[in-house]
Amino acid sequence: MTYRIFDTSEIDERRKAVASELGARAIKVNQFDNQPGQAGKEHDEVASGQEEIYIPVRGTGVLRVDDDEVALEPGRFVLVPPEATRQVVGGDDGLTYVVIGAVVS
Repeated sequence: MTYRIFDTSEIDERRKAVASELGARAIKVNQFDNQPGQAGKEHDEVASGQEEIYIPVRGTGVLRVDDDEVALEPGRFVLVPPEATRQVVGGDDGLTYVVIGAVVS
């Protein structure tokens, strides 16, 4: 087979390991579902060296990057470097977002 499909609607957990489920070898992709007001883990990616692109697909929220808050809404893409601290918080209607990561070479 030349392609694979993974339907995240069948997974109840907050984090959906999309790339792993698809068997991707070079791409890191996860989908997250935050309930209204739910905050994800505050972290950086210094140890992994991974930069990440945050892509909201449904709902709204904020991405806290170091000392800034960036509004998240569908159609907005946010690149965060490995050394920046980041945390996502779901808005009043919750937030579904995708994170794509890769190691900076």
